[in-house]
Amino acid sequence: MGLLIDTLKGTLRIAQTSTVIAKTASLWMLGDRPPNPKLLRTVFEELGATYIKLGQFIASSPTFFPHDYVEEFQNCLDRTKPFEFSVAKKIIESELKQPLNAVYTWVDTKPLASASIAQVHAAKLITGEDVVIKIQKPGVENVLLTDLNFLYVTARIIERLAPKLSWTSLSGVVEEIQRTMMEECDFIKEANNLDEFRAFLISTQNDDVIVPKVFRKASSRKILTMERFYGVPLTDLDTIRRYCPDPEKTLITAMNTWFSSLTQCAFFHADVHAGNLMVLENGKIGFIDFGIVGRITPGTWEAVSDFISTIMIGDFEGMADAMIRIGITDKDIVVKNLANDLSRVFNKLDVMVPDTAMLDFNGEDDINNILMDMVKVGENNGIHFPREFALLLKQFLYFDRYVHVLAPELDMFVDSRLNMLH
Repeated sequence: MGLLIDTLKGTLRIAQTSTVIAKTASLWMLGDRPPNPKLLRTVFEELGATYIKLGQFIASSPTFFPHDYVEEFQNCLDRTKPFEFSVAKKIIESELKQPLNAVYTWVDTKPLASASIAQVHAAKLITGEDVVIKIQKPGVENVLLTDLNFLYVTARIIERLAPKLSWTSLSGVVEEIQRTMMEECDFIKEANNLDEFRAFLISTQNDDVIVPKVFRKASSRKILTMERFYGVPLTDLDTIRRYCPDPEKTLITAMNTWFSSLTQCAFFHADVHAGNLMVLENGKIGFIDFGIVGRITPGTWEAVSDFISTIMIGDFEGMADAMIRIGITDKDIVVKNLANDLSRVFNKLDVMVPDTAMLDFNGEDDINNILMDMVKVGENNGIHFPREFALLLKQFLYFDRYVHVLAPELDMFVDSRLNMLH
């Protein structure tokens, strides 16, 4: 019976998807034609959880997708209509196998946030701790699996009909998205990530950064009870000044923590947008939401480190060599030719400092433009960059934005207080 119900739900979901696509196509034919990236983003938001996450994947993957789509999907809204508290209560009691009031003295019936996969409620444990409860939305796993299987089959068909697209490995991209999304649905893994990152902070004697404590007895695969943090996003400059005297130093601490995690932790936080980096009322920095993490091999990180080092000194042949080692290629690449292409990118942007060959980033989008253009040059030369590099690149772009808000005079690549190469 369960299999039959799941099959029916899957069929209905595919029908729903087809209806939304058909409606959008009809409007487009009638002349309602926004730019293609915006149109696609709108459709994705209407289709819900899977496609919102796919949109966020596009936004975080400049090595896979065109620049205009990457930029447009920065606006992909991971906000959905919350489900009723009665449903949330039923899920909590089912997962914990005991009444709500046996675990919590109070749970706010109004959610703090509602995203595509889960919603979050403030609460207080019977032991007195202020917490938040992350509750997985009912049926979301089945929706994800149905959507992603549909996308995988579609990708395989496209690859067969257009063999030239095999290099892009559309089906491989879908498989990677599926792996990432299903990990996000397993809150036990997120709890483990939180505990592991805390152990990393302790081992590095980092007292300036904290992560929420997990309350295991009030957590399961579908609900996660964590210590509640009180503070503001990293980009809320006005409020931050009330919590710490030096916002620039706070940002540097956050960045150095993240950089050191690349080599001293089993994973790195792969979604450090402003909402996941908080400045707390006690002045400490809080890293939250460890649903998306990345892992990088020592060899790849060595190549990335070399890549950063060569950017610092304007060594184009060194950049080219590092890019080849980072990426995947099915043909021989002439280092000198790639180096010449990279040199033209920098000369075009006019960001070389005379005499020292160091980089000076003056405009707000300089780093973004340079990194994106270098990736494009690499791809034009036959280099296909792995997903982990895309995740790393995305975090660099996030940090660049924080620098412009909190420390506009700071240069990420040359400031001695930043240790990018731990």
